[in-house]
Amino acid sequence: MDLSIVIPLLNEAESLPELKSWIEKVMQEEGYSYEIIFIDDGSTDRSWKMIREFSAQSPHIKGIRFQRNYGKSAALQKAFEVVQGEIVVTMDADLQDNPEEIPGMIDMINNEGYDLVSGWKKKRYDPLSKTIPTKLYNAVLRKMSGIKLNDFNCGLKAYRKAVVKSIEVYGEMHRYLPVMAKWNGFSRIGEKVVSHQARKYGNSKFGLSRFINGPLDLLSIMVVGKFAKRPMHFFGAIGTFVFSIGFLILAYLSVSKIWWDKTGISTRPLFYFGILALIVGSQLFLTGFLAELVARNSSTRNQYHVTETSGAFMKKASEQTLT
Repeated sequence: MDLSIVIPLLNEAESLPELKSWIEKVMQEEGYSYEIIFIDDGSTDRSWKMIREFSAQSPHIKGIRFQRNYGKSAALQKAFEVVQGEIVVTMDADLQDNPEEIPGMIDMINNEGYDLVSGWKKKRYDPLSKTIPTKLYNAVLRKMSGIKLNDFNCGLKAYRKAVVKSIEVYGEMHRYLPVMAKWNGFSRIGEKVVSHQARKYGNSKFGLSRFINGPLDLLSIMVVGKFAKRPMHFFGAIGTFVFSIGFLILAYLSVSKIWWDKTGISTRPLFYFGILALIVGSQLFLTGFLAELVARNSSTRNQYHVTETSGAFMKKASEQTLT
């Protein structure tokens, strides 16, 4: 199968018929073998009833329904577990993403060697209360991740199948899929300017909480992605640094007490700062040590994603298949 199109949704019954027809028109024109996977994230309108009707009418359409609303990340993760297409496209169900952009993104993967292509809604039809924070968010994320994308959170993205099979999406991590892909070794990440449609039906499903949860999730993915298998390198290094500062402060105060300053050092604020640094440094070091023990006993401690083998490894795999 050439293509899997993944569409998470929540109460989008009004837009689904038009979206389905639009996607099918593009797929037929391009001659792709494809599947469309709708993930109903706990809708309370007619969305699921319509998806069931679509599935009965077309073998290309599949549906997954959650008992309640779990969030976009959970919807994407569940779909990524079952996709069959060699290229996986994600898009929103609100008609703001244009299916006619899909062939161009697929060409960038097949012909230009990208692992992931992210859409860039250069001209947006969103209010300033959304566009200004989005620009700030993208600027910070570019700086922290080293990935040169202008629109990390665009719902319209295309991935090689290996990318979505190697990442786990949870919490609010759907905003950081390019970052997660990079940490898993898929560094060929490109961007394509895509058209942005004005919302025709309903309202946005994301509130102000994204401005609080977003930075926290970013910090989490940056730390976990880099130090998940070696937490001592992170906590141990910081702990040793902070402990050393506290030790040097107390050593200085002790020498000064013996040689030239005969007043009590316990009355000086620097003394308490040194004690605090020793305690915090020790706790960070112990945190790294305990995290290292947990990581070493984890069932996934030696889980790495192998993309290809050659030579004797291929022969061995073939023999195992035959037997």
